Amino acid sequence: MEPVLCYEYRNDSCLRTIYPLPIRITLYVILGVTVVLTVFGNLLVTVSITYFKQLHTPTNYLIASLAVSDLLLGLLVMFPSMIQCVESCWYFGDVFYRHYAICHPLSYKRKISVNVVLIMILLTWSISAVIGFGMVFLKLNLWGIEEFYYSHVACEGGCVLFQSGLSSTVSSLLSFYIPGIIMLGVYLKIFLVAQRQLHSIQNTNCKSSARISNTSQTKATKTLAIIMGAFLSFWTPFFVCNIIDPFISYSTPPALFGTLVWVGYLNSTVNPVIYAFFYSWFRKAFRLFTSGSIFKSDISEAALFTE
Repeated sequence: MEPVLCYEYRNDSCLRTIYPLPIRITLYVILGVTVVLTVFGNLLVTVSITYFKQLHTPTNYLIASLAVSDLLLGLLVMFPSMIQCVESCWYFGDVFYRHYAICHPLSYKRKISVNVVLIMILLTWSISAVIGFGMVFLKLNLWGIEEFYYSHVACEGGCVLFQSGLSSTVSSLLSFYIPGIIMLGVYLKIFLVAQRQLHSIQNTNCKSSARISNTSQTKATKTLAIIMGAFLSFWTPFFVCNIIDPFISYSTPPALFGTLVWVGYLNSTVNPVIYAFFYSWFRKAFRLFTSGSIFKSDISEAALFTE
């Protein structure tokens, strides 16, 4: 049987794997539903925070930034990756604010303003773009393995981020391991400080407003900690494989590597579920949007979202 190519009339075309029709349909349904849930779930989070003025807080701006990131991942990465995963060819061209709130509650609102949070978000997106796009467009990921890549890997119809041992190590450290260790350290300190504050409140005659404020901060901290924990859980398998693969002669099966990538993508699908479980304002916003009540006059002013 003649091998099937991604581009029949190209000598440098990648080989194409044709799955049986039932498997292709099943994959399209499962991955398609995942993409739709990711896009619309995070779109709902973004629109809710943008639309309702009561939700314009530093905490929610950070959540909105994460939701926009997950939304773009669903649209620009997961959708074409779904087609590549099923068709096995690329046909798209040639192509630390919570810590401060707990540990320094008296100066938090004065120093961690909306503008400060927006600057933090801008820096986060800028640094991520420089690292991600810079590595690919400058071909730093191929430094030292150019000859091997163009001789044994590169082909028309393929789309794979191939990395040298140095590139995979540095990129994984900068984008996952170092931030993950920092976040774990920060949240460990948050947990210890929060426990001391809770113990202090229980042993004093604090005003009820102080108790409510501490409870709200603790709930928000726990929610963001769960979001961080989900991120680490979903992406750890991929980054472990990513950093090891170049040192074992790239022997990881492509199907396993692709599966680990999609496990990481699922993190963006799960985040809106976490918001729905912990934030009452998200559940109320969902009901307003799905019932059509959002189009009634003055609904944005009447709907108060309290956590």
